[in-house]
Parts: sequence; structure tokens; C-alpha cells
Amino acid sequence: MSLKDKLNRHKKNIVREEHTIPSSSISRGVDLSFEIPHLEKWQSIGAKPYYFDEAYCFVRKVVYPLTYQHGIYRFEELKEIVAAWNQSDLEHPLSSKGFQVNQLFFFDTETTGLGGGTGNTIFLLGQAVLKEDHVEVIQHFLPTPGAEVALYQSFLENIDYKTLVTYNGKSFDWPQVKTRHTLVREHVPKLPEFGHFDLYHASRRLWKNNLESVRLANVEKDILSIKREGDVPGYLAPMLYFDYIQSQDPEGIKGVLHHNEIDVLSLISLYIHLSKKLLNTSTKSTASEKYEVARWLNSLGEVQTAESMYQHVSQLETKTALHAKTQLAFLYKRKKEHKTALTYFLEVFKEGEKLTLFDIAIEIAKLYEHQVRDYQKALDYTEEAVNIYKTQKSLTRCQDDQKEELLQKRIKRLRNKLWK
Repeated sequence: MSLKDKLNRHKKNIVREEHTIPSSSISRGVDLSFEIPHLEKWQSIGAKPYYFDEAYCFVRKVVYPLTYQHGIYRFEELKEIVAAWNQSDLEHPLSSKGFQVNQLFFFDTETTGLGGGTGNTIFLLGQAVLKEDHVEVIQHFLPTPGAEVALYQSFLENIDYKTLVTYNGKSFDWPQVKTRHTLVREHVPKLPEFGHFDLYHASRRLWKNNLESVRLANVEKDILSIKREGDVPGYLAPMLYFDYIQSQDPEGIKGVLHHNEIDVLSLISLYIHLSKKLLNTSTKSTASEKYEVARWLNSLGEVQTAESMYQHVSQLETKTALHAKTQLAFLYKRKKEHKTALTYFLEVFKEGEKLTLFDIAIEIAKLYEHQVRDYQKALDYTEEAVNIYKTQKSLTRCQDDQKEELLQKRIKRLRNKLWK
């Protein structure tokens, strides 16, 4: 509570009679005659001061036409994606079924460090929203550490969205917002209950084996063809902010604002791209991407869609085809379509590298023993498994007594069945 608010609370104890302006009328968006250093520079980059609780922050707005192309996508394609999700029966954590396009809230922060806790301050809250005929980027900037009430008031007073779209925001950005909000929650609106689409986890599923890392910058460059020209690297943002705190000159902060602006715009393009992969509407998906999407859908219980995608990948002339056949084999085994499962397991065993096929040999032996009742072939593949195990043991010099014991029990049981 500000000093003026405290005085107003005790007004009845003051004998003087004079007209007092309610604090609400002087604290929300009204110029309190602050002397703001370099105000002209702030205004030149589209930032305006926002006044609240005897402090101020800066709010910057930038508008892009829907036809603007950011990487390989135009922003207007987000409308098509949300419409496609609404027409799809696919159940997925990134589905925007039931949403309107303007209910997605693309969000990113800049902080004074990468750690958690109250010692880490958010100095920039960036957001992007698709409006009827444009994309609007809004950034809320903290000019001094003591102005967080103004910062969060400006951020929260007009929020009316359904779901956050972030990049690692579930683990970092939004928990940080919650932590900082706790310190000022008596003075600002409550945090809304958002849904959350975290595109980091989707990117990691699809590209962790193909990219050096799945940092947003790498995904932008290698997947979305977004070229950042003259960009300030994110790791420099805290240093530039501390320099700004000392000088109050926004010259160095302009690069940080631009970096954050590109971040939130990239989330729009990335959501379009990932949605196309998940909805299987992209004609340029690689075998690896289709395979990873199929695995994800299979884990979510979308077995029929996953099966179809595995089938497609299994027919391609790539190494991924063998992985798809392995997944199909286990999928059909779970469905108790044992004959089909055996066919795929045998193909994998024939085409794969023997040293890696111990588990496949055991699966084949199980099917021959318990489903086909061909005990000789079951014994043959168990002995194949023994040979693979011996080779692995000699290479790694690791012995698994339990595995050896199970193999010998299986061989003994199968030999008994053959003798009978």
C-alpha cells in the first residue's frame, strides 16, 4: 500500500477539512508529473509510460498485418490452423478445439537471470495476439526494480485469453510470473487461470535427434527459416538491463525489446508448424517427424491415427522405417493380432543390426511358443537371443545373471515341450 493510500485510510483522524483527490483517480494511467529520463527515446520506439500506484512502467505496442510472413508462414495461417483443430476429432494437448483464434496468448519474458525464486526479476513481459485484421505485440517493461506494481497492473488489467502459448513457459516463464506476482498481489488483479500450450516439449519430441539443441533460436533457424538480423542474444539481456538501470538510457534496451518481439512472433509460426505436423496436413514432413508424431499420438491413446502414420513411415526407404515396423509389431501385439505382430517382428529381426535385437528375438520366441505353438522356432529364436547376449556381454564386460537365468529357463522349457 502506498503512503498516500495509508494517509487516506486515516483521513477521518485528520481535523483539517480540505478536498482530497481519491488515490484511484491519480494512480491509474494518469501522468503524475514524473520526470522520465529519455522519454523522447522511449516514444520514438513506440513505448509510452503507464502510471500506477505512484510509479510507472513502459508499454510498447507493435502491429503486424496478417499477411506478414515470419519464416515460412504468414500470420493469417493461424486462423486456418485453429479452424482445422476445431474440425478435427484428434485429442491432443496442443489442440485448440473449442477456441477462437484471438484466445491464444503468445507469451515470453526477459529476466535478470535463469534461476528461479524471488531473487530473479522479470523486467519484460511480451505478448502477441491475433486480432481481426492484424497481430498485436504488447510489451510491458520495468524501468526500475520498485515499479513492479505498475508493471503487473498494466499487464493484468485487460487480459482476457484462454490459453498461454510459450516456449518452456511451464517450467520457467509462468512460474516466475507467479513468484513475482505473489510479492505484489495485494495491489494488482489476480492471475487468471490459463490453459497452457508449451511448444518446447513438442519441439523436443520432434527434433531432439536432429538438432544440436532445441533452443528456440535453433528451431527458428533450422525448422522455421526465420532469420534474425542484428539480434541481441538472449543471454546478454540481463547485462543490458543492468546497464539501463544505471544510465536510464533505453538505447541498449531497444535490442532486447526487438529480441523479445521476435520471440513471441516466432511462437505463432511454431504453433502453426507443429499443428500441421500433428494434424498430418504438412506435405513436407520428414519420416522422422511422422514417426515421432505417431509415437506421441500412440502414447495419448490415438492408436488408429498412430497406426496409420507408422504404416506410412514403414514403407519408406529410411532407417526410421525399421523403428516404425518395431512400433507396429508391439502395437499389434497389444491388440492381440499376433500373426500380424509376428510378421513385423520377423521383418525387424531380418533387417536390423543383430547386436541390438535381443528383445526382438525374445518377442518372436514368445509368439512362436504361446501363439503359434511352434516350439522349434521358439527355441531357435531363444538361442539367437543367447548368442546376442553373449556378444553384448563380451563387448561391454557386463553380466546380467537374471537375464541369463531366464534364458536358460526358457530353453529348458522349450526342449521339454519338444521332447514331449
